[in-house]
Amino acid sequence: MAFEGLSEKLNEVFKSLRGKGRLSEEDIKLAMREVRMALLEADVSYKVVKDFVASVSEKAMGQDVLESLTPAQQVIKIVSDELTALMGGANARLTYAAQAPSVVMMVGLQGAGKTTNVAKLAGLIRSQQGKRPLLVACDVYRPAAITQLQVVGAQLDLPVFEMGQSDPVKIAQEAIRFAKDHGNDVVMLDTAGRLHIDEALMDELKRIKAAVKPSEILLVVDAMTGQDAVNGATAFDDALGIDGVLLTKLDGDARGGAALSIRAATGKPIKFIGTGEKLDMIEPFHPDRMASRILGMGDVLSLIEKAEQHFDEEQAKKLEEKIRKNRFTLQDYYDQLVQLKRMGDLSQLMGMMPGELGKQMANAEIDPKIMAHTEAIILSMTPEERENPKLLGASRKKRVAAGCGLDVVDVNRLLKQFEMMQDLTKQLSRGKLPKGLGGIPGLGGGPAIGGRMHGFGRKKRLK
Repeated sequence: MAFEGLSEKLNEVFKSLRGKGRLSEEDIKLAMREVRMALLEADVSYKVVKDFVASVSEKAMGQDVLESLTPAQQVIKIVSDELTALMGGANARLTYAAQAPSVVMMVGLQGAGKTTNVAKLAGLIRSQQGKRPLLVACDVYRPAAITQLQVVGAQLDLPVFEMGQSDPVKIAQEAIRFAKDHGNDVVMLDTAGRLHIDEALMDELKRIKAAVKPSEILLVVDAMTGQDAVNGATAFDDALGIDGVLLTKLDGDARGGAALSIRAATGKPIKFIGTGEKLDMIEPFHPDRMASRILGMGDVLSLIEKAEQHFDEEQAKKLEEKIRKNRFTLQDYYDQLVQLKRMGDLSQLMGMMPGELGKQMANAEIDPKIMAHTEAIILSMTPEERENPKLLGASRKKRVAAGCGLDVVDVNRLLKQFEMMQDLTKQLSRGKLPKGLGGIPGLGGGPAIGGRMHGFGRKKRLK
């Protein structure tokens, strides 16, 4: 989980501050010393840490904070505001040309995930902005780079333009002509990378830039390389003049130093972040939301946006009506599991939840095997059995188990879980919520059976 170590240390600092009725200057100094250590351990550059702590200290020492009835909360707000400013202040969007097609030139070193993220970003702007992107294979050196782009393009149903091992400049120019002829309004160039920055790489990128005049040059950076990522971003910016950064593998970087240092080092915003390996695991970077996550306050806005992308509004209305009338069926249960599965890694979703719930669920994940078993059992039933599970006597259970390749005990376990869900929806239909229940079926506070919960595997049993 991104920023996990930093988040834990900062929350320990704020916990000690909350225990004090009033804060003295010495309390602030001690807290800032811990904040400085936490940031340095998170691989944030020394200069950035020094400037950040100095700014927070100056504002936290003000009389309006020290004499406040809630000084700890005011210090936390100051840290939140400064973190937001450090990461850019506001979400920075892609720049598009006044006349289509716009050219987005993706650059970066080998290993940063450039080819995959070209396709990811194209998929994102198509779904969120209604664009019609064209992927262009300008990396003619790395073995299988063209094939890789074609594969990920096919998975996302995106067109790919390639001319084999030709001159990358000519490929880019021909791709723009192709886009104009075929109605593609965004041309996304997957350029070559190297294991290190060299003159030949930069010369080629400069030639492509001069030839196609991109409206956006986006640098793809691996977050897990820490300060090397910051140094690489500075070098690319000096040589090429980048417009923004796409930070990949942020889900695997528990420290987060690159995300906190790049804007300060280059002056260029992080525009997008990669949050996992799947092709839909990319999102716009919102500095204020990320600051909120770091400080343990969650990111409910991103969670809502993610849910809206994957849920069917008409289906949700029908489900609400069924719950009101206490007519929740196994088919409804299955539909909800499928929608939750589409939303992705449960641990990432829970990282967006504020407070203790998010922390408790940090290591939970949707277990694909258990999910597959749940789907197989329900799909092996007849429509009548899904609507009325009471029809499932011993012989029918044997038939269902044989149909999905599992045992009758697995069928019984699922039916027992479903009964618990029905009990919950019955109470919800009466406007009541059982004590101790988190309110999110299958996520928080619900009954676990044999270490499993409603078709989801658990890395650890939650307390």
